[in-house]
Amino acid sequence: MTVWADLVGQDAAIETLSRAARAARAVVDGESVEPGAMTHAWLFTGPPGSGRSVAARAFAAALQCPDGGCGVCAACHTTLGGTHADVRFVVPEGLSISVSEMRALVLRAASSPTQGRWQVLLVEDADRLTEAAGNALLKAVEEPPARTVFLLCTPSTHPDDISVTIRSRCRVVTLRQPPAEAVAEVLVRRDGIPPNVATWAASAAQGHVGRARHLARDPQAQSRREAVLAVPRRLTGVGACFDAANALIEAAESEAAASTSAVDAKEKAALETALGAGGTGKGAAGAARGTKGQITDLERRQKTRATRSQRDALDRALVDLAGFYRDALVSSVGAPVAPVHADVAGQSAAAARRWSPESTLRRLEAVLECRAAIDANVKPRIAVEAMMLALWRG
Repeated sequence: MTVWADLVGQDAAIETLSRAARAARAVVDGESVEPGAMTHAWLFTGPPGSGRSVAARAFAAALQCPDGGCGVCAACHTTLGGTHADVRFVVPEGLSISVSEMRALVLRAASSPTQGRWQVLLVEDADRLTEAAGNALLKAVEEPPARTVFLLCTPSTHPDDISVTIRSRCRVVTLRQPPAEAVAEVLVRRDGIPPNVATWAASAAQGHVGRARHLARDPQAQSRREAVLAVPRRLTGVGACFDAANALIEAAESEAAASTSAVDAKEKAALETALGAGGTGKGAAGAARGTKGQITDLERRQKTRATRSQRDALDRALVDLAGFYRDALVSSVGAPVAPVHADVAGQSAAAARRWSPESTLRRLEAVLECRAAIDANVKPRIAVEAMMLALWRG
């Protein structure tokens, strides 16, 4: 099993990255390489669930591995596990990556490798870079140290996702949405999920490997999906629209709280212990007062992370809802393609018989516009309520 084993349905990208890893090994060994085979900055793009961060981590492991990504050596294991001393991971917990965080990481990445063959800075969700953070990264990418590699992950090369100047200095690796069959095969082989459940989850997740695994394993996730797919039947009037919007928002908040509460409590307890909370004796009271600012800063960061988790949970629900209207549209025009939500294909077909194709398309566009509005920092409740009214009117 090589480092590429978890990268599903991306044969072309694996070939490109494997060739680059071999060239990188030759560079370290002082051998001549083909011009352009290896470069200092890479940009991984693709739709959600395509495996951008998986590809970047696998490539980082291949760069550190003496055999180009064997998957069994210490360099591969520590890189994939996030503990390699020469691989820096930037995984934003909030809605953005700050300039101070980026400056500190760029400074560390500029040092020479201590254990591995390269210094690697991997930025997941690089589209969340603030303008100042992007400028700090740009300076490093423009004048890179000899043994440093930058790996950036964004949904696309659009200027809204990554600045044109950074994009122009990177080699782009474009990933595609993996087919449901490939996702199902991975769930069966790697996670031991029954084939019929894996097939259903892969289709329902629309090629998103992580979401498919979550759906297959978590009954609560399945219940939330069922509630979302029942929304079109519930929109019988204005009052029902606001009730459905409120239920969707509350479900996203509940899901986010469940995923972050345990981490928040653990972080706060660890910080309080490190700062000497509960101590007694001379100076204990003064020391406790001095720690208040650090605890407040932690709570602020946790609040930002919770906001992002809520929006991610809401976006997953909107993707499911868009899939329902997509299935209804496919059914109404008689297109020979498989439905996204095969388990509720009868409901989407019944909806298609009630609505015209134009009306169904307007409903689908309303869901997509809601996602775009939330991404542009419109209050989620306002955006979802407007969407529900648009879905009811058709």
